[in-house]
Amino acid sequence: MADWKKLEVQFTDQLRLSRRPVAVTFLESAPAGIAKFSGTEPSGCSFWRLASAGRVFYTVPADHLNCAVGAYTHSIQVPPERVKETEETLGMMFNLGYVRPEEVPNIPRLAQEPAAVVYAPLGDTPLDPSVAMFTCRASSAMLLNEAALRARAGATLPLLGRPTCMALPASLVHGTVSSLGCIGNRTYTDTGADELYVAIPGTKLAQVAEALATIVSANAAVEQYARDRRTALSIL
Repeated sequence: MADWKKLEVQFTDQLRLSRRPVAVTFLESAPAGIAKFSGTEPSGCSFWRLASAGRVFYTVPADHLNCAVGAYTHSIQVPPERVKETEETLGMMFNLGYVRPEEVPNIPRLAQEPAAVVYAPLGDTPLDPSVAMFTCRASSAMLLNEAALRARAGATLPLLGRPTCMALPASLVHGTVSSLGCIGNRTYTDTGADELYVAIPGTKLAQVAEALATIVSANAAVEQYARDRRTALSIL
């Protein structure tokens, strides 16, 4: 297993992150030696908030049923007694014009329902993550995406939007993706108005971290070059 603590320090120092990146691991069976989540949250992305704050735990499909959209992106089967609730939530979104029914089939989903999902700060993850979620400012997202391209871990997908949680399955299939988030996610996670998300496949994190050092150094040099040119060539 990679040294996730060291990698988190690298990412945090290079990007000046104010939030801990979150490791998300999808499993086919419940893990041993990891605390099971106890309680309720309004959405799957709410678990990102808990993990970023330092908690290490796993959830089961039933823990994700409070968010119809999140259950959909995670391919979680909704039991008969919760179907009406899901229909009402989606109906509300359709009626508001927030999303159109024909958009739903194009939303990325996990290939299968996970038996458990482990959430942890990247540096404390007890298992190799499926995806790491970074919450960061646009300038840091720029550096992460440039590093992903250098590491050949970038995706060709456009900038993602609602729902934020589709970034997880999209990253698993396509590589590093960026997401502007969605209003539900921002409300549930306290994501700032100036923050967005970058999702990186767990298998590519080490390569992206290695490339990031070069990218940060190169950006500093290019920034100075641009400042000098602006001073020399901006004449009013």
